[in-house]
Amino acid sequence: MDNRPFGTCFFEQYAQITLATFLGGEMTSLVNRDRPDLQSPDGASVGIEVTRAMEENKVAQEALLKDISGITPGPKNDDDLDIILENGYAFGLEKGKYIGVKELSYWSMALPMKRILESKVSKVGNGFYGHFDKMGLFVFSRENLGETEARKAMDYTLFLQKYQDLRYDRLYIADVNDLFVCNLDDGLDEGSRMIRYRIFQEQRKAFYLEAIRRQNDSVQQL
Repeated sequence: MDNRPFGTCFFEQYAQITLATFLGGEMTSLVNRDRPDLQSPDGASVGIEVTRAMEENKVAQEALLKDISGITPGPKNDDDLDIILENGYAFGLEKGKYIGVKELSYWSMALPMKRILESKVSKVGNGFYGHFDKMGLFVFSRENLGETEARKAMDYTLFLQKYQDLRYDRLYIADVNDLFVCNLDDGLDEGSRMIRYRIFQEQRKAFYLEAIRRQNDSVQQL
């Protein structure tokens, strides 16, 4: 699998920073590659595919598109909106209200949660991402999810991959305010499968700025 400069995707950076912050350990050394997007340096221990889910009707709203793409700038005294307009990304700022112009195509291509899970589970089962000791799926959501919605996504993933030889060991679901970590291993009690980590405003901004910094550093090295 070919290496890519760590920083080719803002969202992969953001995912790695989030995982390293809350889970530590092997997540701190993940590197950016392709198929899957985040991998342990040995290319065999841990693999995590990063993707996104967004309700299609959100993309179609003309007024929202004007705001999220920077066509309609926010108030000049709003520091976060200035940062969005400067860097082109908004995830991690403004509580999910805006999308930056650089990430617009990323969300425009997103499928709703159910269909993206079906696609990604099928791919891992077919060996599309190769073989890893532990395999994870990290899904960004533009919707602010509650625990009920996250649990439904977890249960659906368990159902989809129940009879597959190759499957995900972990499902990570991130909206702007939360990270849901779901253990998909066999034989676990349903009540112990999911842990919810709250992402507070200062953490969100720190994750955002660090992802931007890493991406800019990567571009300068090319």
